[in-house]
Amino acid sequence: MKKNTTETKALLSVKELCTYLGIGQTKARELLSDPANGFTVRIGNRLYAHKAKLDQWLLNRIL
Repeated sequence: MKKNTTETKALLSVKELCTYLGIGQTKARELLSDPANGFTVRIGNRLYAHKAKLDQWLLNRIL
């Protein structure tokens, strides 16, 4: 059985987001708590980042 990596997952948890972006948990939670960013997905009380939308958001911030 293959292990899921951030490359194959659609949603990233807070810890996975930290690893993916190289940021701390406080900053990751701050980013995810803003619903206007377009990549935050809330399932129950948990926050996730939609990876494809996150990548697009990052490209828009860079350019």
